[in-house]
Parts: sequence; C-alpha cells; structure tokens
Amino acid sequence: MLRGEPYLANDPALLEERKRCRLVCERFNATSFGETAARRAILDELLGQIGEDAEVMAPFECDYGYHITIGARTFINYGAVVLDGASVTIGDDVQIGPGVQLLTALHPLDPVERRRGTETAKPVTIGDGAWLASAVIVLPGVNIGADTVIGAGSVVTKDMPAGHLCFGNPCRVIREIRN
Repeated sequence: MLRGEPYLANDPALLEERKRCRLVCERFNATSFGETAARRAILDELLGQIGEDAEVMAPFECDYGYHITIGARTFINYGAVVLDGASVTIGDDVQIGPGVQLLTALHPLDPVERRRGTETAKPVTIGDGAWLASAVIVLPGVNIGADTVIGAGSVVTKDMPAGHLCFGNPCRVIREIRN
C-alpha cells in the first residue's frame, strides 16, 4: 500500500487498523475543546507526527492516522478529512480551512477490480506556509508548493508550484504571489 502498489482495502488487517483509527478519531472528536492536554495526547496517539503548537479542530477524520505528519504551528480547521492510505505530509505554518479533503486512495476503473476492493494510494504533500481555503479537495499524488494559496472550493488534480495563487475546478495557477 505504501509503495503505491495495488492492495485489497477489505484485507482483515487493514480493516482492523481502520477500526482502531475510527475509535481514536471518535475519542478526539468527543473531547472538549477545553481539554487541551487530552486532545493533544489523542493526536499524539493517532498521528505519525504533530509539530509544536499545531492545532487540529474537531471533527477530524482519517483512515489510519499514522501516515499523517503535521508540521509546527499548522492549523487544521473543522471537518477535515484525510484519507491516508499513503503518506500525507503537511508542512510547518500551513492553514487548512474547514471541510478540506486530502485524499490518497485511488480506485480502479475496472468494475470487477473495484468490487474486489482493489485500491492503490499516492502520497499528498502540502508545503510550508501554504493555505488551503474552505472545501478544497486535494487528489492523490498531488504536491502543493510552499506559500501557495489554494482558493475555496478548488479541486486540485495536479501539482501546484510554490508561491502562487491557484483556484478552480480543476485547480489552475492564476498568478505568482509577491510580497
């Protein structure tokens, strides 16, 4: 799965891992916002890595959790969905708006293979300082460059370069961002 090769999503070991993750997500999402230490401890248990002063708002959903790396000072707003069959790397100082989806899973076009539960997965990377506005969807295998802004509602189907404003469906580069 992590090598990008086909796997069976209904494999009993993977089903058990997703069940464990689901239960940890439920605990996180049910924990009061005021219970800062408990929320952080759950995220430390759930995620592969979470940087200093990073914040994740509930509800938060993911498939495995341990394939997700979140950098320092990153903020993930309400309703984020991260399907992490492959690695998802979110850099430092990233802003992720409400309802953002980071997706790594790919399903085959062949209906027989889909019914079998065959999937593949490709990693997603979000560069340092990027901002993904509300309801952005990032598809498998996409890299978003550092300091890039992705406009609300965009569907990102291919890599976006560093330091650019990008938006649309499909998402496209609009212009360079200058300081």
